[in-house]
Amino acid sequence: MKLRPTKGFTLVELLVVIAIIGVLVGLLLPAVQAAREAARRMSCSNNFKQIGLGIHNYHSAYNQLPLHGSGTYVVGGRDLWDQPSPTSPTATGTSNHRLSMMVGVVPFLEQQALWEQISNPLAINSDGSTKSPPWQSMGPRPDERNYLPYVTELATLRCPSDPGSGLPSLGRTNYVACTGDSSYRSRDPYLNVNEKSDDASVTFPYTPNAGTANHSNAAHRGMFVLTRNVKFRDTLDGLSNTVMCGEIATDLGDKDARTSMPTSGGVGVTGERQNCHLNPSFMEATLDPLRPQFWIATVGTNSNWGRGYHWYDVMPIYGQVHTILGPNSPLCTDAGGGAGHGDLVATVSSRHQGGAHVLMGDGAVKFITDSIEAGDKTNPMVYLTGSAATKNQVGAQSPYGLWGALGSRASREVIDGEF
Repeated sequence: MKLRPTKGFTLVELLVVIAIIGVLVGLLLPAVQAAREAARRMSCSNNFKQIGLGIHNYHSAYNQLPLHGSGTYVVGGRDLWDQPSPTSPTATGTSNHRLSMMVGVVPFLEQQALWEQISNPLAINSDGSTKSPPWQSMGPRPDERNYLPYVTELATLRCPSDPGSGLPSLGRTNYVACTGDSSYRSRDPYLNVNEKSDDASVTFPYTPNAGTANHSNAAHRGMFVLTRNVKFRDTLDGLSNTVMCGEIATDLGDKDARTSMPTSGGVGVTGERQNCHLNPSFMEATLDPLRPQFWIATVGTNSNWGRGYHWYDVMPIYGQVHTILGPNSPLCTDAGGGAGHGDLVATVSSRHQGGAHVLMGDGAVKFITDSIEAGDKTNPMVYLTGSAATKNQVGAQSPYGLWGALGSRASREVIDGEF
């Protein structure tokens, strides 16, 4: 009996099939990555919606927005934002009015247990050891790593596309308050006392300073104003036309110009008011010409002052965005090494492609593209002694186009299209 030969694949046919499979996998991988990023972006948007809902619930309960700049303060210093020396007896005794609006929202994000830790004396350290005497209610200085709430990271405050984690940051956040279209004196509260630079003879306890309040009234035009009780009714331009919070990318220690700042140089207060364009040579000398999103390798950055490193901290580098420079623009600071606790032009940024999310006053989440119309970025920002000649007098419409108009709450600007 004659046997038929067994049928099978030749080596050439197997190689062809493997090649076809390889090509198909190569074609599918970008689609899979795009689908994953779309899912992460949707999750990020949902987180922001939860925060918006929490802010609205807070307003329903207390008839005002959560205070941006709350907490206790040091009696005996002259600058509300100054932190005492780590060896000072008051070093761990106060949060120094530096708690962001996120602290007030915490119980409305289903984090009642964390709120109880913050609002009451806490007799435990972040490593589980006993603290005696206990931390005082509303917490210690904002960079205290032994305080458990400060090192607690909340999933609702993190964008899934942002990989940042671990020290030197404490609890990170990708969502911060919008303080408007002017960053002048962006670390100064609405009702501050005489500052160190203004009056060295101030006495205590704290008393309101009309000069600081005037500066704040002129420049701080966002939905959140430091230490000021703001209500939805103050947003005369309409809640659906005003940015309440913005997304930020957290610093990864890679000299990203959107998330870190040089430790030397700076453009001074005047340069900061002009968004660093008064001194373009500073930016040209520090940004990598081949990768303009990054500082050049020889520029040092302070690893402790990364963007988004403290979810609970009101300072500009940690807890503010401004609608001045377009999304994903480099940070602009007035004074290099001290920039972590100084004024800062800081816009929205993200690890998404082409833009970043914002939370509008009505709770809607929008994706703002990098190409949004942002007016004249060389125009000085609105502040107390601005002038009509330079279009930055008190009460002026935002010089930063549609993007700036979205940041100011009551400048009578009309938003006449989708964005």
